[in-house]
Amino acid sequence: MMEFRLSGSGGQGLILAGIILAEAAIGDGKEAVQSQSYGPEARGGSSKSEVIISDKTIYYPKVENPDFLLAMTQEALAKYSVDLSQDSILVVDSTLVKEVPAQFKKVYSIPITQMAKEKLGRDLFANIIALGIVAKLTKAVSLKALEQAVLARVPKGTEQTNKQALELGIASIK
Repeated sequence: MMEFRLSGSGGQGLILAGIILAEAAIGDGKEAVQSQSYGPEARGGSSKSEVIISDKTIYYPKVENPDFLLAMTQEALAKYSVDLSQDSILVVDSTLVKEVPAQFKKVYSIPITQMAKEKLGRDLFANIIALGIVAKLTKAVSLKALEQAVLARVPKGTEQTNKQALELGIASIK
């Protein structure tokens, strides 16, 4: 079983990213649950999407011990990293997260938002880039299932750019 927390601010598409991650797991024949929470502000407030992926039945739908945290903002890192263990993987968007506490050992600092703007022209593709990173680092879902889940969820007409975003994320992890 793997527990994921995707966090940032409202409007960054992390709820959608969590839904896509869970759907990719289901596409791979695994069990998955997804939950979400966000502040009262539609944009700008903290938001998080949590996903649990398992080969067995999931009895409790809340993330208790995250194996993976994506922090797209400094505030999200501060708010949602309190229960990370030494072995948890932490991915931060270095475009918006400038300080990472020293206690975290498995840290990947990647300019996700900057990549979205520079390579795809809009920062709204950052969530899909992040999904590529998640899949490559954790191998929790197959890249094929993830691509299918992305293409099934994104707005019509944006499929090619979202596919590029996914590939950018995957390629950013060597």
